[in-house]
Amino acid sequence: MRAKRCVRVITRLVLLVTLTAAVLLAPPPPLFAAAPPTADARVPTGDPTEPTADVAAPDRDATGPAADGTVPAVGRAWPVGLRPRVLRGWEPPATVYGPGHRGVDLAAAPGTPVRAVAAGRVAFAGRVAGKGVVTVELTGTGDPPLRTTYEPVTASVEEGEMVTPGEVIGTVDASGSHCAATCVHWGLRRADTYLDPLSLLPPWLLHRGPSRLLPVFP
Repeated sequence: MRAKRCVRVITRLVLLVTLTAAVLLAPPPPLFAAAPPTADARVPTGDPTEPTADVAAPDRDATGPAADGTVPAVGRAWPVGLRPRVLRGWEPPATVYGPGHRGVDLAAAPGTPVRAVAAGRVAFAGRVAGKGVVTVELTGTGDPPLRTTYEPVTASVEEGEMVTPGEVIGTVDASGSHCAATCVHWGLRRADTYLDPLSLLPPWLLHRGPSRLLPVFP
């Protein structure tokens, strides 16, 4: 009897020591649970144009329109120059036939090369009301596609011709501009809806600063 009692006591002591060690050695529970990631959270990639976690960007693919109907930033070049001066910005009219400015005026001297901002097909190249106009239907921008217009321009391309971003499509006319100084009127439409052409340009191109010359060492 005494032997059985000793065995039970020893067994209880072993269990007690084991439980005490497990409690003491276990890591403490976290005070606050981590919140699950939200749908808008994004991991920065180092690209200056990549949105950070607290900025939700529109869901767009490489060439197609954004899911919310905004203009995709498919532009890869300014129509004239490297960073032309905007003489007058886009001012959408309150009504279809109301006053406004259905495009952007870019400062450009006569004879300046005019370039396609994105890849597409020349939908029109000719004169309208005495002004030279070039219209390019942009590839992969939905149905109906986006169309960019440039005027006054002497076209160097023909209707139906495919153009690439930055390709010269004409030169600035010396006359026909509605600006005080010579300029190019750059427009953007989807069907009958006028849009801001500057929205075609990605941030790295839209806000790019002037080029700087670096010193050359022997």
